Amino acid sequence: MLDHLSIQCGDLDASAAFFDKVLATIGGTRILDFGEVIGYGVPPMPDFWLGKQVTGDGFRESYFAFSAQDRAAVHAFLDAAVDAGAEVLHPARVWPEYHPNYYGVFVRDPDGNNVEAVCHSPE
Repeated sequence: MLDHLSIQCGDLDASAAFFDKVLATIGGTRILDFGEVIGYGVPPMPDFWLGKQVTGDGFRESYFAFSAQDRAAVHAFLDAAVDAGAEVLHPARVWPEYHPNYYGVFVRDPDGNNVEAVCHSPE
């Protein structure tokens, strides 16, 4: 249902370095880079975009989740995020309130957004 998503970043370079690292753990890569706008995804088309903050005053938190192929990828995402300096909001675990196989981790990106990696498959 979601075709693509774009967020504005206070420090585009810091955010790009963060997402370069964490998205690689779940198969994502930087596909397009126009300097002030960067597109990530699984080739050939980007579906997640970063851009410099150009509207609004102050911070407005966003929440988004990336699909991970398995639970090991969720842990790799977590490790990469922590290595990049991210705050862990919720450690990797099963979230049975969503469904019995919902396995996710939540971290804070350099702009303060809530970013999740989630796998919906059983162990």
